[in-house]
Amino acid sequence: MRDVRVVLIGGTSNVGKSTVAQGVAEELGFECLSTDALARHPGRPWRTSEWEVPAHVAEHYGSLTVNELVASVFDHYDRLWPRIEELITARASEDRGSTGLVLEGSALWPVRVARLQVPHTAAVWLTTEDSLVRARVHSAGCYEAATGEEQVLMDKFLARTERYQALMIEAIDRLGLACTDAGGGQSAEELADTVLAAVDAQTALGRTYTVGDPS
Repeated sequence: MRDVRVVLIGGTSNVGKSTVAQGVAEELGFECLSTDALARHPGRPWRTSEWEVPAHVAEHYGSLTVNELVASVFDHYDRLWPRIEELITARASEDRGSTGLVLEGSALWPVRVARLQVPHTAAVWLTTEDSLVRARVHSAGCYEAATGEEQVLMDKFLARTERYQALMIEAIDRLGLACTDAGGGQSAEELADTVLAAVDAQTALGRTYTVGDPS
């Protein structure tokens, strides 16, 4: 595999980024981090046996429209990006004897990543059918047994997630960036291998060919 020091894995919520990123990191012997560790936007709005939804999270999803939720998450990513860019730049410039990095997160917006001018870095985005993300959220939040209010919060989260993915795919297609279907029945190990193959094929950040500057 070519000399890649940083692998970026983007995608919408609940697409499987964390699992795939961990597999890629293990294969490469790299460290694995999430952009959520830098600063987290209001998290999932459904309770589990280990998680109660904080009041501010319930209010966030309950009081905002889907368009406002999308705008809010993009505002969060805008504020977070300088820290992400600094992390990528620092790790990409380290010598070959240092541990590489796999960084995953929805905050890896395609347009911003495509504008990076850093060496030894590759990027792949995961996509999947909205129905699969919906099924995962419904299962995690025990949707059928949830109260009406809890279902509304999950529905809002899903609507925001689906809208984000639609915008992300539009940007990926326009910029000619690498993406792979995470819902095609492949195992986590197979998806990690698919991502690694895409990384190895890249001649420019996120691309297997050179295109004009992203807009």
